[in-house]
Amino acid sequence: MIRIVKLSFDPARSADFEAIFEARRHAIRHFPGCHHLELWKDKMHPGVYFTYSTWDDTAALDAYRHSPLFTEVWASIKGWFSGKPEAWSLDRKA
Repeated sequence: MIRIVKLSFDPARSADFEAIFEARRHAIRHFPGCHHLELWKDKMHPGVYFTYSTWDDTAALDAYRHSPLFTEVWASIKGWFSGKPEAWSLDRKA
């Protein structure tokens, strides 16, 4: 399963977000059921990021989303959002 999440932050918090992501990237990437994780930054909109990750299935993603690791990361960044996060769960078809 592919998961894409759009995160819109106050651009003044971009460096803070990138530092937190870098500090937790390895742990997220090695969470059971996660096979790949990337962070993308929008070229035209400062403060807009996308995460691209692949998971075994919805259950693996849900286990991460209910883990202490996710809770810690989310608590650190949730006050920095300038817009509501958006997320898509996708299956590769071709």
